[in-house]
Amino acid sequence: MKNVVVLGCTGSIGTSTLKVAEDLPDRLRLVGLAAGNNLELLLEQARRHQPAALCLMDEAKARVARDTVGFATEVYAGAEGLLRLATLPGADIVLIAIVGTAGLAPALAAIRAGKDIAIASKEILVMAGETVMSEARKHGVRVLAVDSEHSAIFQCLDGKPGNSVRNLWLTASGGPFRTTPAAEFPDLTVERALKHPSWVMGRKITIDSATLFNKGLEMIEARWLFDIEMARVKVVVHPQSVVHSMVEFVDGSLIAQLSTPDMCLPIQYALTYPERVRSERVQTDLAKLGSLTFETPDTARFPALDLARRAGEVGGTLPAVLNAANEVAVDAFVARRLSFLGITETVRRVMDAHAVVAHPTLPELLAADAWARTEAAR
Repeated sequence: MKNVVVLGCTGSIGTSTLKVAEDLPDRLRLVGLAAGNNLELLLEQARRHQPAALCLMDEAKARVARDTVGFATEVYAGAEGLLRLATLPGADIVLIAIVGTAGLAPALAAIRAGKDIAIASKEILVMAGETVMSEARKHGVRVLAVDSEHSAIFQCLDGKPGNSVRNLWLTASGGPFRTTPAAEFPDLTVERALKHPSWVMGRKITIDSATLFNKGLEMIEARWLFDIEMARVKVVVHPQSVVHSMVEFVDGSLIAQLSTPDMCLPIQYALTYPERVRSERVQTDLAKLGSLTFETPDTARFPALDLARRAGEVGGTLPAVLNAANEVAVDAFVARRLSFLGITETVRRVMDAHAVVAHPTLPELLAADAWARTEAAR
C-alpha cells in the first residue's frame, strides 16, 4: 500500500489519478488532495476517499471546506497549504499536477522531506531541472514521470546507462494544426486550438500542443529526467499517438512503448513503480489501428521546437524565461489579445532580451521567471 498526495486533484491529470486509485484500492491510498478553487469537486473527492488533509488556494473556500468536512480532516489554504500537503508525514509519494510554476516549491519540499515525487507539471523540470534532480539525488528519492512520453522513455530505458543511448525520440501528435497551411496561421482561433485530435487535456497544455511548445518543454524535461544532453533529444510527429516515445540505442536498436492514448496508464505506472499491476482500463488492438505513421516536424510552421532546443542547450535561466513568457503569451491568446503566431513571437523576443545566468540559484530562477512575465506582458 502506498500513501499518495495529489496536488492538482481536480484537473484532468488529477481526476485520472483518482480513477487509478479507485481501480487499485488495495495498493493506493489517497492521504492528501489539493485543488485550485474547485471546492465542489474537491469535497466530492474527499467524501469518496476520506483523505487526512485537503488544500484549496482560496482561503474563503478553505473555510467552507473546514465547516463541511469537520475535524477529522485537516484543511489548509494557499501556497503554505501546498507545502503542508507535500510534506505530509504519512505520504510515500506526491503527484504534482499543478499547471504552471506553482508546483516547484512543493516539489522541492517533498523531495527534502524524503518523498518520491511523480511529475505531471512540465514547468518544474523546465524551470529548475538541474536543482530538482540534484536535490533528488542528495535525498535519495525518485523523480517519476507522469507524462506519457517520459513514462515511455523510462520504461524503454529500463535502467540502461546513458552511454548506451544514441537518441531519445519524443513522439508528437502534431496537434490540431499539423496539416493546416501556414497561410491560415494568422487567423487561427482559440476554439480551433482547443480541439486536440488525440488527448483530452487542460486548456494551457492543449494550446501548447497546438503550438508544439508542449513538445519543446518535454524536450527540456527529458534532458534533466534522463541526464541526456539536448543534442540527443529528438522529436518525431506521430499522429496516431500510439507510440508514446522511443529510445534509440547505440547499436541501432529502437525500443518503443505503445498503447492507446489514456493517461491512466502512465499515472498507474508512476504510482505503482517498480511493479506492474494488472488493469483492464487500457486495451490496444493493433490490427484495428491498422497503421502507424511518422513525420519530421515542420519547424518553419512550429518554431517553438527550435526555441525550446535553444533554451535547453543554453541552459541556466533561459528555460525558465521560455516557460514564463509562454504562459503569459498563452493567457493573452486565450483572452484574444494576441494572435496564434504572436505566442511564439512573444517568447522569442523575451528570450532575445534576457541576460542568461548560468547555474542559477533558486532565487535567481524565480527572479528570471518574474522578469520574463513582466517582459512578455509588456
